[in-house]
Amino acid sequence: MQACSATTNQIPMDLSDFRQFDEVTRLAFIAGAVVIAHLAVIAIRAASRRVLATKFNRRYSKAWTITTLSSSVAIFLVYFGALGLALNELGVSVTAYVASASIIGLAVAFGSQGIVQDVVMGVTILLSDLFDVGDMVEIGGQTGLVRRLGMRFTVLVNAHGSDVFIPNRSIVNVVSYARGYIRCIADVSLSDDDDVAAAMEARIREIVNGFAEQYPGILMTEPDYEGRKTAGSRRRFLRVKFRIWPGRGAAIENEFRKETLDALKKLDENYADWMVSIHYEVENRPLR
Repeated sequence: MQACSATTNQIPMDLSDFRQFDEVTRLAFIAGAVVIAHLAVIAIRAASRRVLATKFNRRYSKAWTITTLSSSVAIFLVYFGALGLALNELGVSVTAYVASASIIGLAVAFGSQGIVQDVVMGVTILLSDLFDVGDMVEIGGQTGLVRRLGMRFTVLVNAHGSDVFIPNRSIVNVVSYARGYIRCIADVSLSDDDDVAAAMEARIREIVNGFAEQYPGILMTEPDYEGRKTAGSRRRFLRVKFRIWPGRGAAIENEFRKETLDALKKLDENYADWMVSIHYEVENRPLR
């Protein structure tokens, strides 16, 4: 028992009393702790980025952004705390250090208000679930699919395939297209004569195929045919559905309608302009 007591009494320090180390040793411990913490944060960030980017890039894009932001904040806190400890060992008051850092932080924030507003708005978008990657939205007159959510910019892909970078601070009004497209409907009346109606239907399909080749930039998918339908007045018509980019229906309302009318008037001299109608349809979408 005496041997054990003697061995215990020979321990020259208590880990809870950090100041019994000499000054150089204390600074070395602080520097080592900073390096270890920094490497750990970098490893966590790299691992999370690799996993999220390769397997869950779209579904967990918000998680990726939040993870990156959290890692950056953790690195800042580690450096800030380590520098404060180091300065304290050199005789600088921690209170003065925090006060000076606060003043400098306010000055930097005041000088870079745009960046601060971008970050604050970016966090608000992430937490409020305003929109997600892959959604079709309209922001500030720019319409496109959301490619990326960042702390400073939201990136859209427009109908031309170009990336549009929108500063988060400029995001005020957001129009979200739940279906990811606009449904444009063309109802084309057919003749009461079966032979003429068949010829009209064949001509309409030719026009639709040609239109899809001529205007591929406005169509999200190939046009759909619902076949012949009968209205309440027993008027027969062919319905064609277009899935288009928002705000790109002018070509259907003008060029497609005009070409269809010109072609069908050659098959039926009594064909009137009102017999080709263009309208838009809203469809229900299951909640995600």
